[in-house]
Amino acid sequence: MGNLYRFVEPVILFLLQEKGRSYGYELASELHQHAFTDSEVEVAALYKTLRQLEKNDCVTSSWDVGGSGPARHVYSLTPHGEEHLAEWVIVLDHMAKAMTRFVRKAGAAPKRRSRSAGAATAVSRHVD
Repeated sequence: MGNLYRFVEPVILFLLQEKGRSYGYELASELHQHAFTDSEVEVAALYKTLRQLEKNDCVTSSWDVGGSGPARHVYSLTPHGEEHLAEWVIVLDHMAKAMTRFVRKAGAAPKRRSRSAGAATAVSRHVD
């Protein structure tokens, strides 16, 4: 599913809003609880998204050198990140409504036999 990683962004912003600050591995472990699909989110996509969010001033990171383990990045949401999350909520709300309308219409549409009986099978195989 092309550019699915883009939908990791609002989840990261939301988790940071809830937690205040977090390590990347903590975000990775909680990401699936709020993901928009059943697809696994690759850790590389998470860190790529965190870097992009930091570049766009939505997230800050610092090194946590306390503790007995190695230094770790800890991430926090910026005020701009809060605004960006609010924008995502609006966009996702519109998308959810549009998807609901589509599912209702497509589910209620009469089933018709297409000219090419194999067309549905071909699409099904392509999606899997």
